[in-house]
Amino acid sequence: MSVGTEGGVGVRVAFVLGTTSGGTGRHVRMLAEGLTRRGHQVLVAGPRSVEEQFAYGETGARFVEVAVADRPRPVADVRAVLALRRVTRDADVVHAHGLRAGALAALGTWGRRGSPVAAGTSRQRRSLVALGASGRRRSLVVTLHNALTAGGLVGFVYGVLERIVARRADRVLVVSPDLGERMTRLGARDVRAALVPAPPLRPAKRTPREVADELGAGERPILLTVARLAQQKGLETLLDVAAGPWEEAPAELGVATGPRGEAPAELGVAAEAREDAPAEPDVAAGPGEEAPDDGKGRAGVGRPLFVVAGEGPLRGELERRIAAEGLPVMLLGNRDDVPDLLGAATAVVTATRWEGQPLSIREALMAGKPVIATAVGGIPEIVGDAGILVPYGDVPALRAAVRMLLEEPGTAERLAAAAVRRGQEMPDGDEAVESVLNVYEAP
Repeated sequence: MSVGTEGGVGVRVAFVLGTTSGGTGRHVRMLAEGLTRRGHQVLVAGPRSVEEQFAYGETGARFVEVAVADRPRPVADVRAVLALRRVTRDADVVHAHGLRAGALAALGTWGRRGSPVAAGTSRQRRSLVALGASGRRRSLVVTLHNALTAGGLVGFVYGVLERIVARRADRVLVVSPDLGERMTRLGARDVRAALVPAPPLRPAKRTPREVADELGAGERPILLTVARLAQQKGLETLLDVAAGPWEEAPAELGVATGPRGEAPAELGVAAEAREDAPAEPDVAAGPGEEAPDDGKGRAGVGRPLFVVAGEGPLRGELERRIAAEGLPVMLLGNRDDVPDLLGAATAVVTATRWEGQPLSIREALMAGKPVIATAVGGIPEIVGDAGILVPYGDVPALRAAVRMLLEEPGTAERLAAAAVRRGQEMPDGDEAVESVLNVYEAP
């Protein structure tokens, strides 16, 4: 199959996706826009909500509503499979995004690799069956954006879907090495790394001082988390870190930095306790309140203010704990001024259970901000030497990493410089489009 556009012939791609409000939807829009700009024909099939949010029709793609639900629904899933079978029949490539979309697309393309052939040798029949009416090989590509984290019956069902994708997809694209290893074990024939860039970072509209004043941060460091308020994001760990105690200097940090969790020699993995430093008061500053005058840290920085931009089902639970414990945490809800928040932040912090290629971390690096994160999924490869990585759920290590960044002379500056370099190395949309075209072209 040729994916060129010479003579007016281009690839016909049908994207399939389910309910999403985040990075997956933006990624599909970027691909649709880039492919149509190059003269290829693009169809996007998914729930009406994704078209309302991401406006795929504005890219030149054709949108077809198919109700791919966010959880197993047997009757609705059968209807979705039949609908996908119908709307993707003329596609050269069906490219599904997400596990459920991938499994439904695999079932929807079952037996539709070409017209049945009644005569000819078995080898000829196999060749002809692999050809569509246009004479091009039709293939199924599935990009997996998330790992399986659920247990019980839901985990079992999703495990079945994983096996369907592994065994039916011609190529599986994954956002982290651990996902790739799992799909290979499950029988996937061709597993490759997915390229999921962040869009260009918009310029900030306000100064860091204006943002800090809005948040009531005073001179305290601002630690920004951009995340949906959901179980996957490990926000209970973030609140544990915010709770302190901040008056104790870190001993063994147990933190890792670097692309594979190794600690670069210049950062080290431990800090000496500074016994001559004054202790912090026991009273914690609440969200938006000024830190007490005598609440300075050992290196002259105030107790940090943790700021979370995002919305989700855990808001009520998190709000109750923040209020009950007087934690220095602000939940800002969904924000359209993330570039402003990044400009005011000292660092970006994530305590997530698992991530593939999170756009929030890519944006932090493009803004030149150090990252403190859990060493899970695809995060280590993205962060490189521009942050401090800790094991998931290790509250002392995460708190120690914050103190290392805020208190050790030169650490924040060194990591910020590394973040600028990493940000400049981030792939862009054109590279992502070229990457999928190469995948579509593969034999």
